[in-house]
Amino acid sequence: MPTRALVTSYEQDLALFPDRWHRIGIALFSAALLALPFLASARWLGVANLAMVAVVGSVALMILTGFAGQISMGHAAFLALGAYTTAVLGEQLALPFWLALPSGGVVAAAVGLAIGPFALRLRGLYLAIVTLGLVFLVNHLLLTFSDLTHGVSGIAVPMITGFGGDPTSSSFLAPTQLGGVRIVGDQKLYFLFLALAIGTAWVGKNIQRSDTGRAMMAVRDQDLAASVLGVDPARTKVTAFGLSSFLAGIAGGMFALQQQYITIEPPFDLNMSIEYIAMIVLGGMGTVFGAVAGAVALVTLSPLAEIVGRQLPLIERLSSAQQSTVLFSALVLAVLVFEPLGLLGVWLRIKRYFAAWPFRY
Repeated sequence: MPTRALVTSYEQDLALFPDRWHRIGIALFSAALLALPFLASARWLGVANLAMVAVVGSVALMILTGFAGQISMGHAAFLALGAYTTAVLGEQLALPFWLALPSGGVVAAAVGLAIGPFALRLRGLYLAIVTLGLVFLVNHLLLTFSDLTHGVSGIAVPMITGFGGDPTSSSFLAPTQLGGVRIVGDQKLYFLFLALAIGTAWVGKNIQRSDTGRAMMAVRDQDLAASVLGVDPARTKVTAFGLSSFLAGIAGGMFALQQQYITIEPPFDLNMSIEYIAMIVLGGMGTVFGAVAGAVALVTLSPLAEIVGRQLPLIERLSSAQQSTVLFSALVLAVLVFEPLGLLGVWLRIKRYFAAWPFRY
């Protein structure tokens, strides 16, 4: 029976995988993830890659909103900065993607640290309005510097592996023969994104368990009480903005590498910010599990909603994108009404059932 062993020390309480059931589950889940790119079709492999991008972006927003309690509507702006930094460095300077990608995170973090001080006097809807303006400001700047970003026409995103390489001959997406297995570009991209998504989730989980994460949650619950206990609310909020924007920039760079050609608006508009808020609400606020589960659910349910939408009356008249929006909005509303904790609440119910089985108390 999958129950947790008796905890007798802080080390056991803080362990990521405290018992054999966790380790068995992680092993089976890891095997499924490694086999997915060889079993899935090209369409669903692309969906899986977008899910990995969403995981990184949702964990970034969870740090800011779920841990620190800072409501942000400007998440798309940080993704746009990361995406266009990665694209410009790859196209203009022919930098390898493994250098351009973290550079996008650094640029986004610099902007996040500059915006962070505004959160010191603003909270709630007032802070949301300020961050909402950031989306339009960043989009305007990207359109203004058209010599670098190519403006409304968009920009190609090369994925060069070495310095000064030819994008066609030294592209990371070129097929590779590994033994008797031929690995195509989308499969290589999947393994790269999987490593980044797992690393981001691990970082988010450790931030949550660290002194910094506990300080963020104390400020979220009551910043005045936290300051009395010795927590610096100003430094905590700025730190949350910096960490969140850096990871959001990484997610934006990943999105650019996956798309290979990006434009400013869409997709980096208000709708993207709302989608990421929906992810963390659907998954469960305040936990890394909620960020990951919500991101995977939103991305994978979108193509499924298009299939279901064709069979429903009235909705079938809408476009595929509108069908997905309507059905997913209904799903989010149902979750908020019947399970406010989101997918995290569903998972906790399942755990409690097996922990108490065969009893029902």
